[in-house]
Amino acid sequence: MSQAHGKSSIGQQTIVFAIFIVMFLGFSVFLPGFLSEGNLLGLLQNVAILGILGLGMAIIVIGRGIDISMVAVLAVPAGLVLQLVQDGSSLSSAFVFALILTLAFGLINGWLIAFAEVPSLFTTLASGLFLAGLGQVAFFRLDIVQWSPQLDQLAWVGRGTVAGIPSPVIMFGIAAIGVAFFLKMTRIGAYIYAIGDNPSGARTTGIPTRPVIVLQYVLAALIGMFAGMVMAASVNSMPTRIYNSTLIYDVILVVVLGGIGLSGGRGGVLNVIIGTLLIGTLLNGMTILDVSYSAQNMVKGVVLLIAILIDSFLNPRNEETAQQGDI
Repeated sequence: MSQAHGKSSIGQQTIVFAIFIVMFLGFSVFLPGFLSEGNLLGLLQNVAILGILGLGMAIIVIGRGIDISMVAVLAVPAGLVLQLVQDGSSLSSAFVFALILTLAFGLINGWLIAFAEVPSLFTTLASGLFLAGLGQVAFFRLDIVQWSPQLDQLAWVGRGTVAGIPSPVIMFGIAAIGVAFFLKMTRIGAYIYAIGDNPSGARTTGIPTRPVIVLQYVLAALIGMFAGMVMAASVNSMPTRIYNSTLIYDVILVVVLGGIGLSGGRGGVLNVIIGTLLIGTLLNGMTILDVSYSAQNMVKGVVLLIAILIDSFLNPRNEETAQQGDI
């Protein structure tokens, strides 16, 4: 990675963090109710789910891919755990079944992208639709699957506080530390950066690019399922129709706005945290202001477009390392 890339990435991080501080202070002063304990706790809980998904997306984007299926893998495996326990299965068997589904989903995504060489955008768009449809047809009787008392031994992942910090935020912190260690301290993490920076060069130097790509999508699926369990525990149910929401665009916003270049090979966990803080605060402020859902989507669309334009200027993709099928 060139020094210029490092500098531009730090520059974007700093700018985005400064915007977050200004926005937070502005909302605190001018928005009644923003600084209330209830609102801040709600903001932190929502931000935590968004942040956990952002960590999964970061692993993919750093390796020069994208995963549109993350909201389906948030909703369906966690919803399946709730549904199976509701139907009388033990917690352990329900969890194992959902875990097998998640692993199989990640492996299929990874295989199609790495070995069949289907572009990641189209693979994950199709697989996400399939998984969401499978949930509606085969697994769930209602759009919202309720939390059963038998699941209460798992409730700590999404409920309660530790030293005043909501559990979902603790879970986000644990996931962030795990992903940071994986990306920065392991050989496979270094391989992901190398593949994102220059796929052909990585292959030439003997990096097993295809298995590493498969692993990326398996990890993203597992992180998605983890986010789903945290969300289900915190809201006491799983609204399975969440895959119809614009949550996936919020996740992409977090990653791109935080400074992880879509051209691959740069960025990290700190970028996800900064992007999550900014987007979470923006969404919370718009909700308090009673901005309509359609207007919120319009604002998010404009912000995403600006973020992608900034990314294309700060992290230009050179022709030598670009390849057919890239996003």
